[in-house]
Amino acid sequence: MSACGGADGSEREAEAATVPVTVAGSGGTHRFTVELADTAAEQERGLMYRTDLKPDGGMLFAPYPPDGGPPREASFWMRNTPSPLDIIFIRADGTIARIAENTVPFSEAPVPSGEPVAAVLEIPGGRAAELGIAEGDRVDWPSRR
Repeated sequence: MSACGGADGSEREAEAATVPVTVAGSGGTHRFTVELADTAAEQERGLMYRTDLKPDGGMLFAPYPPDGGPPREASFWMRNTPSPLDIIFIRADGTIARIAENTVPFSEAPVPSGEPVAAVLEIPGGRAAELGIAEGDRVDWPSRR
């Protein structure tokens, strides 16, 4: 199970690589600048302990799984994550499979993708609805193009 974050997260903030992510669909095109979690350790730590997310910030778990294997079902939780998140599960073709909106802070209940995914995008809770982001929209980032 992947988490939305391990230790206190302050080290992660200082060394985080960021990437631009674009979500395009019927609600328009929206750009985010998010931290990239591309290793198993970064994906395990995720956004735990973080309270400083910007409206167009977040974290991209790509590739998922981090070992570069084929897409598979993902399951996330909110343990040690104090802020609600929208967890966006992305298919190998770049389309959104599922959006788990406003996930419950600190919950250890699994948040499943429902189908195999190749990446996961976490953004502040409520942003997907606010921006009109929906299942089927397309998600792109530099290494995906």
